[in-house]
Amino acid sequence: MLGTALALTQVMPLAAQDTTTQDQVTPAEDQSPSIPGEQSAANSLTPDEPAAMVPESDNRPLSFAELAKQVSPSVVNITTTSVVAAATGPEGQVPQGSPFEDFFDQFGGPNGGPQRSQALGSGFVISDDGYIVTNNHVIEGADEIQVEFFGGEQMPAKLVGTDPEADIALLKVEGTGHPFVEFGDSNGSDAEVGDWVLAMGNPLGQGFSISAGIVSARGRELSGTYDDFIQTDAAINRGNSGGPLFDMNGRVIGVNTAILSPTGGSIGIGFAMSSDVVKGVVDQLREFGETRRGWLGVRIQDVTPDMVGAIEGLDTPNGALVTDVPEGPAKDAGVESGDVILSFDGQPVTDTRDLVRRVGAAPVGEQAAMEVLRDGKTVTLNVTLARREEAEATAQPASAEGGPTQPESSEVLGMTLTVPTPEVLQELGLDEGTQGLVVTEVEPISDAADKGLAPGDVITEAGQQPVASVADFEVAVKSAEEAGRKSLLLLVRRGGEPRFVALSITEDDKGSQDQGTTQEQ
Repeated sequence: MLGTALALTQVMPLAAQDTTTQDQVTPAEDQSPSIPGEQSAANSLTPDEPAAMVPESDNRPLSFAELAKQVSPSVVNITTTSVVAAATGPEGQVPQGSPFEDFFDQFGGPNGGPQRSQALGSGFVISDDGYIVTNNHVIEGADEIQVEFFGGEQMPAKLVGTDPEADIALLKVEGTGHPFVEFGDSNGSDAEVGDWVLAMGNPLGQGFSISAGIVSARGRELSGTYDDFIQTDAAINRGNSGGPLFDMNGRVIGVNTAILSPTGGSIGIGFAMSSDVVKGVVDQLREFGETRRGWLGVRIQDVTPDMVGAIEGLDTPNGALVTDVPEGPAKDAGVESGDVILSFDGQPVTDTRDLVRRVGAAPVGEQAAMEVLRDGKTVTLNVTLARREEAEATAQPASAEGGPTQPESSEVLGMTLTVPTPEVLQELGLDEGTQGLVVTEVEPISDAADKGLAPGDVITEAGQQPVASVADFEVAVKSAEEAGRKSLLLLVRRGGEPRFVALSITEDDKGSQDQGTTQEQ
């Protein structure tokens, strides 16, 4: 049995095929791989005309054979070897001094000696001089990496660099003249939903294999920060990890990475990391041996539809709403909490995920123009990006807003708001020096409860203005009403993490809606 059975609808990476505990079907010696369907022309029964012809106006291929012949020499099987420590325990221990002790010490066994483990995956060549792309999880922890080409030639490969974030690794073999393929446009006209695709690789350790399907969806997100997966129904299984997903022009538009399956086998829901992401990662690994992603230095959250009426000048729920600006490039550029980032480097920003990907792909140390919505007006800021990897290594805490406090409380919009006193802070377990208004009670039947507000939350802004007293909050409510808005935008902190919540101020616009979570960029 291959691998471990998974829970229903579990998303799993296409783990490299483990060969340690599985019997493998071994082809006869001296039998080199051949392209399926290849025949002797002299003895063939090939008719003068094909059995059926697809109209020229129809883009559906009659056969994938010709395309497979052209691109298959670029696809490789990857075998990794690693040394793992055997499990230890009281069972099966070899007594000290036993005649079998030397045997198990040499080859590994009950006494916990190391054992060698092998795993299989796939990859593809992207250059004449032997650069090979695969998944990071295929080669992770490997001591040795062996590459087998389509024609049967085997060569050792060295690791150039890895990117666990996108699950991509770059390998290199010696020599020149290697057959290679090019990257295509995963967002282009040849990779639209419904277009044909080919998946190639080494499924279940059976050797070179090809499967066909269509692009089922684009822009899928699984669990990573930079996820941009193509979903396909082309059959991919364990061992296909790192193999290419081709468009009908023979260009790679994705790297087969994960499947959705209750059994560990293909059920027609596979995911390939888009070439749009892979190309940038590979270029950096090739040049630097590591990734160098841009870092803006803000905390952001998605703009929800009910925020449109609460943010002056915002017409659609697009952009990324800034919840906090710690020390970093964004603060140096003048970004403020409450700004809505509308565009980055000349491209519109649809949501937080879009902004994170665009910033991550931008060059470190170079200046980029960024448009933000502030107080109903569009402001252009120029930001010089730092490097995300360095910023994460020296992460700084988010800034906190300040303001005077007064011992007062009041019920507003279904919440009891209190200026923090030492007694209130101690009762709710909040940090000393907390600024803003503390939520001490929330009416169960209220928009505040529907939006997830709870005792212990701290409101630091209302209507994008700081609040230090209940009077400040009431002024913000009145100003929103006079401006004809249906909701009031609140900046709420819970456990130090900020998020914006659009709270209804009209009876006919109250309802439950997820306000989303914040992330750092």
